[in-house]
Amino acid sequence: MEKPHDTSQPPSEVLHDRINALVDGCLPPGRQAELEAQLGEDAAARETLRAWKAQRDALRALHRPLLDEAIPDALLAAARRGQAGKQQIDRWRRWGGMAAAVVLAFGVGWLSHGQLGGPALQQLASARSAQSFVHQASLAHAVFSPEVRHPVEVTAAQQEHLVQWLSKRVGRPLKVPVLAAEGYDLVGGRLLSGDGGARAQFMFQNAAGLRLTLYLGAIDAASQPPSQAAQETAFRYSGDGPVPSFYWVDQGFGYALSGAVSRDELMKLAQRVYQQL
Repeated sequence: MEKPHDTSQPPSEVLHDRINALVDGCLPPGRQAELEAQLGEDAAARETLRAWKAQRDALRALHRPLLDEAIPDALLAAARRGQAGKQQIDRWRRWGGMAAAVVLAFGVGWLSHGQLGGPALQQLASARSAQSFVHQASLAHAVFSPEVRHPVEVTAAQQEHLVQWLSKRVGRPLKVPVLAAEGYDLVGGRLLSGDGGARAQFMFQNAAGLRLTLYLGAIDAASQPPSQAAQETAFRYSGDGPVPSFYWVDQGFGYALSGAVSRDELMKLAQRVYQQL
């Protein structure tokens, strides 16, 4: 039997690992009961366990929508192809989805070493806001791009009015990129709503009738730590939605270019848009 720990000292690294396993639910019932009995004699370890459980619950509450989401079919198919496919599927089902599992697996690890404080939680929230933003952009494209008679609210013939109106509504001066050299002309734009408030959508079309949409708007400022606004803008690709998108965030303002084109072409178009904006 293991010796009781000195209650005047913080838990040892070995005990830290065991507490972490207890919080994650990775111990068999017999070992769990044994460890809980041991912690009953160690005030510092009990406090560590209480704090980690509270932080775990806070993470789960923060990402409850992800926990409730179904596992994407593509993810299940990829897991089945692996040697440990069944184990991976079972693990993802138990945690409620890969995204939530990643957050919990890494989040609890950071918490256990005291590295996940307010800024780290803000970064998690920021990533979630960006993912929600690009998903809404893809959905908005799918809803309005097939429209024949009313694809936009204000047509390109009233571009000056369109830009002034949308700029006022989203709270930032907007500029319509010119994609004529790439074969796309402006159709017009419309006002939409999003998680962070008003959003703007500009629509472009080529000679073959293929349409692209540029979705713009503020991303929840509460989830943007001050340091993040100063970070270098990075393009990110997302296949989460009816059509793929390239998106980026600049000082709390999001941009997403969506369309049913190849990844390489969409990347080139997104770079062209970014250079002009």
